Amino acid sequence: METTSTFTLAMRRAGAYFKKPWNVVLLVVGVALTITTVSAMSAIVLDTVTVHPGQSDDPTGAGANCALFSTSTSCYTLLNWKNLFAPAMGKLLEVNFLTPLLNSVLLAAFACLVALVYGGIFAYLVTRTDMPCRKWLSAIFIFPYVMPQWTLAVVWRNLFNSAEVTGGSDGLLASVFGLRMPLWWCQGLFPSSLVLGLHYSAFAYIFIGAIFRNMDANLEEAATILNTPRWKTFLRITLPMIKPAIYSTTLLVFSSAMGSYPVPHYLKLSTLTTQYVSMNVAKAGQASILAVTMMLFGIALMVGNQLTTSGRKSYTTVSGKSGQISKIQLGSVGRWVIAGVFLVLTLFTSIYPIIAFAFETFLPNPGDYSFLRTGDPDDLTTKWWTTSDTNDSSLFGQPGILFNPTIWGGVRGQLIVAVGAALIAGTIGLLIGYCVAKNRRSKWANFVNNMAFLPYLMPALAVGVAFFIFGSSLGLFNTFALLIITGTIKYIPFASRAALNSMLQLSNEIEESAMIQGIPWWKRMVRIIIPIQKTSIISGYMLPFMTCLRELTLFMLLCSQTKIITLELDYFDEMGLYAYSSAINLILIVIILVCNTAVNKLTGASIDKGLGG
Repeated sequence: METTSTFTLAMRRAGAYFKKPWNVVLLVVGVALTITTVSAMSAIVLDTVTVHPGQSDDPTGAGANCALFSTSTSCYTLLNWKNLFAPAMGKLLEVNFLTPLLNSVLLAAFACLVALVYGGIFAYLVTRTDMPCRKWLSAIFIFPYVMPQWTLAVVWRNLFNSAEVTGGSDGLLASVFGLRMPLWWCQGLFPSSLVLGLHYSAFAYIFIGAIFRNMDANLEEAATILNTPRWKTFLRITLPMIKPAIYSTTLLVFSSAMGSYPVPHYLKLSTLTTQYVSMNVAKAGQASILAVTMMLFGIALMVGNQLTTSGRKSYTTVSGKSGQISKIQLGSVGRWVIAGVFLVLTLFTSIYPIIAFAFETFLPNPGDYSFLRTGDPDDLTTKWWTTSDTNDSSLFGQPGILFNPTIWGGVRGQLIVAVGAALIAGTIGLLIGYCVAKNRRSKWANFVNNMAFLPYLMPALAVGVAFFIFGSSLGLFNTFALLIITGTIKYIPFASRAALNSMLQLSNEIEESAMIQGIPWWKRMVRIIIPIQKTSIISGYMLPFMTCLRELTLFMLLCSQTKIITLELDYFDEMGLYAYSSAINLILIVIILVCNTAVNKLTGASIDKGLGG
């Protein structure tokens, strides 16, 4: 009797639990996410103990060196780990693992430093000072993040490279002014860190600027009344207030920089990502060990995020006691000098790349600016754009950019992936945000929330490797389906965090009043919840869309080079058609900026909204 009553009680609890739609949705989405993410991650780990016949991992060609166990179709062994970490490898271990690992960590750390300093100072100047042109500077400051990641790397290379130092053609400064920068300035850790830091400085600007804009001015004014030096006020009051923003920026920039491939590729820095690509053909098992290493950094970042945000410290920045933030006066001259400095910097990082890529497509030999010494405009050409036939030997059998089916087919493919991933990721993220907000004290809800966020903290290449192995086993390689699934899993955090933040602002009474009237759940979502928070929800769809439009690292292993336009960069570079690569960069930038501007005008959603002064 007692057993029956216990079973009946459990069934009643289960029935009550599943009567709530958000519990059912949370369970289904949580299970699907867990299976997809864990399966993909497990595929990388399994690949490190798999012998790949015909590669150097299996010198006999038959998988005869298996040390653990084998089946009729595959062989599992520790041979890959032994080959990579064996003491006898010596120099190879340093080249294949230790140096790339050190460079990856240093690249991520220095990129965080650049992003925090540059973005943080700019956020402070825009929100807390009387610097002029704040609204316009704010709008173009986020351009480098909106643009493809490799944009500034290519611009840096074309600007500073020289035949004497880096080989190849002279860049703009060497051709026009005879200025030849040292090798450490043109290639390696310094330019890679600087470029990535500038690219991700938008994170610091958004997070830190939001706190500066909303924090209580009385806190600093009280210190001023007590004659506290300004530097001490900043260190003891202002800096502790922006700690959460610093943590968030460091978390996102470090994980993103660790997985960056195009920037170190163009600026010739050996990292885990570039080494993976070079090893993947002949040493796939050892390359997967590099991917596992990157994956472990992502897991460590998630654990670190939990430890830094799970305490009971309160970072209250809005008290309701101060209605206006006092602006710091920079002086009649100083305010214009500072604005001028940031105007030059933002023009270089935001406007100049567009002009530079457009100019490259009219050079007879893209990347070679030597004709500028003569200043003869007849040296420019339109053949890269307007050639309609395939008989021009300098185009290697390719029609011009305007008539090239490969380029426009890649644009179509990129849009298919971006739209598909955005629709699915946005919808799933909306459901996760809604369900987690409804079950905010549930351990399962927190688990699903963390599982949705984990792929974003993992380096993009590690996620790409996981789905390459996972998708290939399912026969999905080189399909739009695999690209859309990968983009969805990677960018669900954009939508889920946007939805969660907006749902937490809604009072339960809003939905409860509709429930009392017997309105079904789907109608409450469509007629009440979504219209109230439409701006945040639209952002949850647009962020995956905008990011997939410019994504390269995540997709580079999942399909052929001509499937989507971002992967066609290397395709045309390998052919020597560098004008086509510049045109692709220009096309991507224009599409992204047009889409971003259209969304801002139609919905009012903007990445820098509220921070423009």
